[in-house]
Amino acid sequence: MIPSVTLNTGAKMPIVGLGTWLADQGKVTEAVKVAISAGYRHFDCAYVYENEEEVGAGICAGIDEGAVKREDLFIVSKTGDKLFPFDEHQQIIPDGSNFLDTWEAMEKLVDAGLVKAIGISNFNKDQIESIFNKPGLKYKPANHQIECHPFLTQVKMINYCQSKGISVTAYSPLGSPNRSWALSDDPSLLDEPKIKDIAKKYNKTPAQVLMRFHVQRNTIVLAKSVTPSRIKENFQVFDFELSEDDMKTMMSFPEWRVFKLRWASKHKDFPLNTEY
Repeated sequence: MIPSVTLNTGAKMPIVGLGTWLADQGKVTEAVKVAISAGYRHFDCAYVYENEEEVGAGICAGIDEGAVKREDLFIVSKTGDKLFPFDEHQQIIPDGSNFLDTWEAMEKLVDAGLVKAIGISNFNKDQIESIFNKPGLKYKPANHQIECHPFLTQVKMINYCQSKGISVTAYSPLGSPNRSWALSDDPSLLDEPKIKDIAKKYNKTPAQVLMRFHVQRNTIVLAKSVTPSRIKENFQVFDFELSEDDMKTMMSFPEWRVFKLRWASKHKDFPLNTEY
């Protein structure tokens, strides 16, 4: 049985999921099929990733082949009618909407039976509090998806969310090493000597240690890959346990954020101007 985190809806969300952001088109369907065979039951998707049709084809193939039942799968999506529109300054063009109105619209999706739980991503504490204080609130956020890894441990945010009954999903747990905007002097989680030493100690890869880091914090974790061997490798994190000292080491690095969201820095709801 795959370890899971119980949401405030009572649903169980598998603690390790396959991310599909930047997954190469033409390879996603096979990647999903491999993931299902490897034991993955949680898939993180989005309309804006432009590959949901391929993800769906992989899931349907897994179901048709009898490898999995739909009720065994936890599928996350983010909806939208348009991809990110930018102005001449490479800033996101806002549509003037209020995220509290968006939350109300999402609540209607639950009422209509179209989704079973709703959540948030990249919110700060004040924005989350705004949802909790919203008049007529029907459903609390079930999950908060944020960047998280040993260079950005998110201790205060995770503690806050968990105190409010909100589960947390960590994206970019490996530091998104293939990101297009990486600079030559950016720190690297996979090349960090202390993490490599810990991996060697357990006869694991740095990626497996980085995934396990979140599992031991009871934080759901996503890793993206379309390479069969890495898809399988990233899921093999349940047969070892990091020591307390190793966890402390991984919590001790200087803070560094991969996704600074500069393209939204002028937006009225830019979330990174507060402590957390």
